[in-house]
Order: sequence, then structure tokens, then C-alpha cells
Amino acid sequence: MDRKKELKEQYKYMKPDMGVFIIRSNFNNKYYIEGTQDLKGTINSTKFQLGFGNFPYRELQKEWKEHGGSSFTIEILEKLKYDKDESKTDYTEDLDLLKMVWEEKLSDKGMELYKR
Repeated sequence: MDRKKELKEQYKYMKPDMGVFIIRSNFNNKYYIEGTQDLKGTINSTKFQLGFGNFPYRELQKEWKEHGGSSFTIEILEKLKYDKDESKTDYTEDLDLLKMVWEEKLSDKGMELYKR
């Protein structure tokens, strides 16, 4: 019973990976990018929404339906490290800044952001 309690305690203090991920089209020069405090969870949620046809970016949703998920690449562009200051819990600004940096890099490469 102690082992179960110990595992629960460890789980409470686990921090999910946060950062920026991209969904890149393999047939045109378009992409979708998002910054999140839970990379794995948000990527899974996004795939689920795209699979069921209710993703808010209509253009991406349309192409996902037409070409299938295998026509896109989903990858983590960069992970953001947690602050050593344990009291910081909101990384929204850091993630927005990181996302803007990546949007600029991708734009410089001639890539186009999917429209909402």
C-alpha cells in the first residue's frame, strides 16, 4: 500500500513537457503552430479534434479530411524549461514569445500559417 501512495505522490509533482509544436503539411508550404504547457496532451487533443472534424482552423481541418493525417508531420519544435523558482506557474507569456520566434523563423523560410 505504501508503494501506491508513493507513486501517487510522485505523480502530483510531475510536470508535463511544455513548449511549441507544429503541424506541417507535406504537400504545400503551410503549417499550424501552438505553444502549450502540456505538449503531449495538447498534441493528442489536436489529433483527436482533426480526426473527428471539429478543429477550429477550418482550412487545416479541410485539408486534413481531404488528404488524411499521413499527409502532415507533427513535431515538437522546442521545449521550454521550467523556472527554478517553484512559485512560477504561468508560462503563457514565455510560450507566446517562443511561438512568435518560431513563426518568424518559419515565415523567413517562406512557409505560410494556416488561417482560422
